[in-house]
Amino acid sequence: MSRLVLVLGDQLSPELAGLQAADRAADIVVMAEVAEEASYVGHHPKKIAFIFASMRKFAASLRAAGWQVAYSEFDDSENSGSIAGELLRRADQYEASDVVVTEPGEWRLIEALRDVPLKVEMLEDDRFLASHAEFERWAEGRKALRMEYFYREMRRKTGLLMDGDNPAEGKWNFDHENRKPAPDEVSFGGPMQFTPDEVVQEVLDLVEARFGDNFGDLRPFWFATDRSQARRALSKFIREALPKFGDFQDAMLMENRFLYHAVISMYLNAGLLTVMEICEAAQDAWQAGDVPINAAEGFIRQIIGWREYVRGIYFLEGPDYTRRNALTHDRDLPWLYWGGETKMQCMARAVEQTREEAYAHHIQRLMVTGNFALLAGIDPAQVHEWYLAVYADAFEWVEAPNTIGMSQYADGGIIASKPYVSSGAYINRMSNYCKSCAYSVTTKTGEGACPFNLLYWHFLDRHRDRFEGNARMGNMYRTWDRMDAERRKTVLSDAQAWLARMEAGEVV
Repeated sequence: MSRLVLVLGDQLSPELAGLQAADRAADIVVMAEVAEEASYVGHHPKKIAFIFASMRKFAASLRAAGWQVAYSEFDDSENSGSIAGELLRRADQYEASDVVVTEPGEWRLIEALRDVPLKVEMLEDDRFLASHAEFERWAEGRKALRMEYFYREMRRKTGLLMDGDNPAEGKWNFDHENRKPAPDEVSFGGPMQFTPDEVVQEVLDLVEARFGDNFGDLRPFWFATDRSQARRALSKFIREALPKFGDFQDAMLMENRFLYHAVISMYLNAGLLTVMEICEAAQDAWQAGDVPINAAEGFIRQIIGWREYVRGIYFLEGPDYTRRNALTHDRDLPWLYWGGETKMQCMARAVEQTREEAYAHHIQRLMVTGNFALLAGIDPAQVHEWYLAVYADAFEWVEAPNTIGMSQYADGGIIASKPYVSSGAYINRMSNYCKSCAYSVTTKTGEGACPFNLLYWHFLDRHRDRFEGNARMGNMYRTWDRMDAERRKTVLSDAQAWLARMEAGEVV
């Protein structure tokens, strides 16, 4: 009897565990574009188009390789609208009762599959370096689960950038060399862009008709949508951008949205690229003398260090992780996150880029939109939902720990040893946003004062009981305490008045 082999939209890999366990001659691959997955948050139209187009092309490649694929397009009249519904429909169609599925990257969908009245065998997703059991063993008994030490284990396991038992060039981490401010010129022309083919055009028309009201610009659409294109995009990055990626990975420029970033995370997260082929390409470029160690190491760390680590945290912490709110922040996400007018140049540009590209790099996410949300006391669940919706690379296993833990400190310090908050000075140092802002980054109080300056101290003051004893935050509180009492009172009053104007819907 045939079994059903479910392949999800972020599992577009020939080596997927479910496919490896299946019988190509007898089993039926089930793939489905369903309303439930496309709309449980208001996904960016580019994200939906990327996933649907990539799914269609992957299904075609499976058929060409001899698989029988039962594929449900979004507008199929018999499409039930959910993954569970499509499994039941296909089980009836093919008289199957057994399902093989590779574990989804979201608790919501894992639980939905567990409730399906079929025999579902769920296999762990072995496209990741660290299994759940391996991460749990690493975490057991540790007082703090810091990424740096987990990353070293992944270096040892893979042999990447290793010299025997020691790290290449004598250091595990070259991050101190990777914090240069924005350069005057950028020599990289940006990530490889692809002209939509017939399959992509058909999907774009569908998404435009069905999701045209979602936040985000659908066109122009230039993402890779198959493995061959994704590999070409990777090659261009390694050759043209990686040499300077390390130096400027934290920098931001109004006139250049990509600087030296790879913009391949959506391809990796959807399964079009593999962890090791990306990291080995970077290592090969370093070994050939084309890329400095700080660039290769910083890039590889993001993948085998940070990416693997946050996945481990997501599954270790369990289904309630996205509901954490250690700081009890409850302010609603302001309209400016959806493109509402704001006088803050950094926020306006980051949101504009997000709307147009379904992409922003990690510092724009962490130290602009995330920093502002944390300083302003915005409900982390709403912040989480926004990030999950608006970025093409956002799947909950990777997005939630980055938002709930790293960005919003809502997990109480499981990921971050301190909140990632800063005044306007950091943004000014790492970008050119402040030069044309209506606010003055050097003005601390009163008319025209940078909101990040006001909100920074407001945040520290209202959470003093929690953070005053944090070893990494002592200097901040000592600086605050040295301020004149009247000035501290003015800062807090100005911050509160600014937040009140934002909540009232004024342009701030």
